[in-house]
Amino acid sequence: MEIKKKDIRALTKEQLRDFFVKEGDKAFRGNQVYEWLWSKGAHTFEDMTNISLETRQMMEDSFVINHIEVDTMQRSSDGTVKNAVKLHDGLIVESVLIPTETRTTACVSSQVGCSLDCKFCATSRLKRMRNLNPDEIYDQVIAIDRESKLYFNRPLSNIVFMGMGEPLMNYNNVIKSIEKITSPEGLGMSPKRIVVSTSGVPKIIKKMADDQVKFNLAVSLHSAIDEVRTQIMPFNETFPLKDLKEALEYWYEKTERKITYEYIVWDGINDRTEDIDALVKFCKYVPCKVNIIEYNPIDDGQFQQASSAAIDNYIQELERNRIVVNVRRSRGKDIDAACGQLANKA
Repeated sequence: MEIKKKDIRALTKEQLRDFFVKEGDKAFRGNQVYEWLWSKGAHTFEDMTNISLETRQMMEDSFVINHIEVDTMQRSSDGTVKNAVKLHDGLIVESVLIPTETRTTACVSSQVGCSLDCKFCATSRLKRMRNLNPDEIYDQVIAIDRESKLYFNRPLSNIVFMGMGEPLMNYNNVIKSIEKITSPEGLGMSPKRIVVSTSGVPKIIKKMADDQVKFNLAVSLHSAIDEVRTQIMPFNETFPLKDLKEALEYWYEKTERKITYEYIVWDGINDRTEDIDALVKFCKYVPCKVNIIEYNPIDDGQFQQASSAAIDNYIQELERNRIVVNVRRSRGKDIDAACGQLANKA
């Protein structure tokens, strides 16, 4: 019976150093291997060219590197790139590179499928098959960083956890991946350039505040009226707005960092005056800004983009109440890479 090898990236640097000492080697060999695995993104032991053949073979006998592979890549007419990423067990997730004049953003996935049940999102139609490991999240970022350098001649500048899955339902692994992304021994990216987007899991939002995380928080809100939000996002029955409000107040009290609300306006669902008034009221609980996001259909007649007049009404009322509001036009719609479309054709 074949013994299952451990993924070497599950080891800390200290564990790697201990491993090499036990094998009669020097502790610094662990540092070298760690650098190959993380800052250099090595996919095989063969890549580790400054390490002896004998040592590489010994690692090959003991460990595996369960790296991702970009299975297929699509490029949109607007420059957006979508990767279908194959994991070591054959499952697929998607990640997206979104370029603008001044920045390149990676939109990464945190779960295969999703734990939640938002009606408007293609990913929620896939049951959650498993959480991604920290290295699988990290690998998506590395792949997009390489594509950014290749196609746009600049490194990745920002990361948003807005791909497949609910990041807060895979909290520990997401946090570990961000630690690697921000570490000088990883990508060395500033946590201020990272946004974790959640549909709103109050208990974990409070935990993030207690953990003094340094990245930014976005909340996929879409309605500030419980009955309407539950219609759009049924899990709202479990995590109602009063609990979300309390968690966000706690977040701001602990971190003093603004929250971004992501908000889609749909025809006949949340485009009334009372919907606008409820959002304005909700925005006054903690300092925030609102991103109104263009809706991307998922072959379903239930949700349709609201009229321009309805969106203008939102903008005017938010601005009148001195709430910062931006309208986000979707990118990559022609390759199903836009917000809510990931896994649409799966």
